[in-house]
Amino acid sequence: MANLSQKYIDLAKAKNPGEPEFIQTVEEVLTSIEPVLEAHPEYIKAGLIERLIEPERGVSFRVPWVDDAGNVQVNRGYRFQFSSALGPYKGGIRFAPNVYPGILKFLGFEQIFKNALTGLPIGGGKGGSDFDPNGKSDAEVMRFCQSFVTELYRHIGPNVDVPAGDLGVGGREIGYMMGQYKRLTGQFDGTWTGKGTKNGGLAGRTEATGYGIVFFAREVLKHCGEELAGKTVVISGFGNVAWGTACKLEQLGAKLIAFSGPDGYILDETGITGEKVAYMLELRGSGKNICAPYAEKFPEAKFIPGEKPWGVKADLYIPCAMQNDIRLEHAKQLVANGCKFLIEGANMPTTNEAIEYLQANGVVVGPAKAANAGGVACSCLEMAQNAEHLIWNEEDVYAQLEGIMVRIHQLAADACERYNLGYNLVAGANIAGFERVAEAMMCQGIV
Repeated sequence: MANLSQKYIDLAKAKNPGEPEFIQTVEEVLTSIEPVLEAHPEYIKAGLIERLIEPERGVSFRVPWVDDAGNVQVNRGYRFQFSSALGPYKGGIRFAPNVYPGILKFLGFEQIFKNALTGLPIGGGKGGSDFDPNGKSDAEVMRFCQSFVTELYRHIGPNVDVPAGDLGVGGREIGYMMGQYKRLTGQFDGTWTGKGTKNGGLAGRTEATGYGIVFFAREVLKHCGEELAGKTVVISGFGNVAWGTACKLEQLGAKLIAFSGPDGYILDETGITGEKVAYMLELRGSGKNICAPYAEKFPEAKFIPGEKPWGVKADLYIPCAMQNDIRLEHAKQLVANGCKFLIEGANMPTTNEAIEYLQANGVVVGPAKAANAGGVACSCLEMAQNAEHLIWNEEDVYAQLEGIMVRIHQLAADACERYNLGYNLVAGANIAGFERVAEAMMCQGIV
């Protein structure tokens, strides 16, 4: 049974050539769950892994739309519905120029186990388009979203597949897509999450992912006998996830000193608090996608162009930007800085090679599928709110979110203990998520 996972990794590589992001997450998950497969040969006999690495359904479609100059544009749209073992497919929609099947399949595969960790009744899926909303007018974004949903609506529904936002897709885009879905189906239901609160959305959803990340980080530090209060923190990104993370870090007494954008990073050792945190969101909303203006507004800060913030010395690092933001060379910087904790805020922000190096040098890594599960957990709460025709307040949502994140950490830590893995939360989270999905699949037969 040695190296049992390699058989399935090789199968995934053969069936998905040219999709390195998908292969990366398959390798990370499958190598982690080898102890479970060895303990449960019935999973192998039932073809569980072969079925998990193959989406239940994938659709690809063209998205024609007309820009403000009257020119016809054509983009590609996708939806990959990976697993419905635990409930309707649940996962975001991403609009970005680099979107292609490999990225969406990586996100969808991760979503299976992330959603399972929440303990809520949701399966895993992901979708998107190579459309770039940056620089587009509201009217152009609306026309694109309406065209996108004119095809997608056939494949979604409150008990089938419930999309949400992701990179490039916020409340505006969700609102336009929901409106077109309602127009086509005549249904105002819980098919869409991530809506604005004026549009049936959940109070606190915007900051939920960031808040959840910090709750998870607090539990990790507590497990290691340390407190979050008083720690210095470096993050990457300055979108909604980074903003929510910054807000909760300040509330819990940690000191954020750096964040980054595509143009470089900001170092503000006086602390990024109060109006500075609010300005991060203003920068994102400007559509310029740069962080340099922060140093102009707050002269005590330094702007370091063209660099990532991983050379800044801190107690805790939280990458909240894009996949593979931390590579081996950055992991070496972190270790040289004396890094003890890295909590992943973005999806798969650390390469497998970098994770191995960090763990080999004593760094505790909190994996994204556990740490950033607060966002999808609150999306599921939004589904429940819509189904019950209720409105919950922020305090109710935050209390449920905190409880969910505490339980996720405990599930991962318990899995580590059960399989004698020390405190390897990467493996623990994969195992805990996989076990829940596997048990449901076994109950449902070969489907």
